[in-house]
This record gives sequence, C-alpha cells and structure tokens, in this order.
Amino acid sequence: MPYVKVPGHRKPLPNEIGLTLMANKGRQVPEIIKLLDWEDGLDHYIMVMERPSPCMDLFSFVELHGGILEERTARHVMQQVIRAAQISCKRGVFHRDIKLENLLVNLDTMEVKLIDFGCGALMKNTAFDVFSGTEVYCPPEVEVYGKYYAKPTTVWSLGILLFAMVCGSYPSDSDLYMINANIWSSPGLSQECRQMICDCLRPWQQQRPILKKMHLHDWFKVRLA
Repeated sequence: MPYVKVPGHRKPLPNEIGLTLMANKGRQVPEIIKLLDWEDGLDHYIMVMERPSPCMDLFSFVELHGGILEERTARHVMQQVIRAAQISCKRGVFHRDIKLENLLVNLDTMEVKLIDFGCGALMKNTAFDVFSGTEVYCPPEVEVYGKYYAKPTTVWSLGILLFAMVCGSYPSDSDLYMINANIWSSPGLSQECRQMICDCLRPWQQQRPILKKMHLHDWFKVRLA
C-alpha cells in the first residue's frame, strides 16, 4: 500500500487518504469529494466520505441518457470537472484518473464531484515515467517517450472525457488521426465543441490548452439552444 507524506501530518498516510486531504485543504470546493473521517489500520484503511443524494457516477448518468449527453449538459459537467482538476493541481495533487466512473453527479442539482484519488500522485514539475490510471485515457506521449507531465496529461484526459460524453464512445485510432490532421467532425456538435475536443487531444502536449485557462475556451462562451 503506497504512502505519501502530507504537510501537517507527522507520519506518512495511505496515498488515497493523503491526496484527498490535500485536495480538500483550504476553502471547500464543492467539485471535489469531501473526506469526513479516516482511519489507518495495520493492513487496511477506512475512509468516510460525503455522499450526495440522489447521485450516480457519470458513466451511469450517460447510460441513463441513452449513451450520449446533450451538448448543454456536457458543458455544465465539463465546467465543474475542469475546476476540480485545476484546484487539485493547485493544491499539489495530480489525480491521474479523471474518467466517467470517477465523477459523481447529483441528480437533483447536477452538481459534479471528483472522487477516488487512489491512483494519484504529488504534483511535480518533472516527468512521470510510470503510468497510473485507465488505459483508454492514457496520452500518446507515454507510449512514444515513456514519460508524461501532469497538466498536459490532465488536459488529454479531459478531452477523452468530453469525447465520450458527446459522441457516445471513446475515440478510435482513426478519430485521433483525423483530429491530428484537423479533419475530424461529428454530426450534431457545435464548431466550438469540436474545437474543444481537438484542442485537448493534440498528440503533442505543447499544443494542448493550458489547464488553468481551459475555462476560457470559446465553447464556454457560446449560448446553446
């Protein structure tokens, strides 16, 4: 069981507990799940989390809506997920596994919360060389170079997430090729949404949007009917 040293705690804590505490340190952020209590045993640990009610994970929510979300709904979700990712990074936490299954949706309020920091790591400016997370969200630089950086990888995973919500599937190799060649499109999506997906899924990480500026993308400025 991996442990992590968390400021303010004398002993290292189990990775998931420590990173969840760090992500919640400071002013409460509703987009990040709150850790209410925890206990570290000899061969296990217990976490007591808040549980929005009624809620379900985003994967189930998308399935409930026929496998594809309307662009307006997807945009509302993305705004919250981007904020959760930004705040986590700012507080020193690289989640590493942002995906449909790790996001809770409150069915009454449409509030979204990022959960499960078990695959996460402490933020650093240097590269990571061991991928941790879900394979379908893995950026191309891992296979090409054997290393990856926290924020560009987070932007890539957000692009995969958006693609899955509005297209009903994960991008194929053909989709990624067309995105790289600037010839990808999807019927029914606005130009701004297609551009958001293409910007996030650039094969070269230097070409992707900067995480802290993603909320300024043109897609969030468009009024959708």
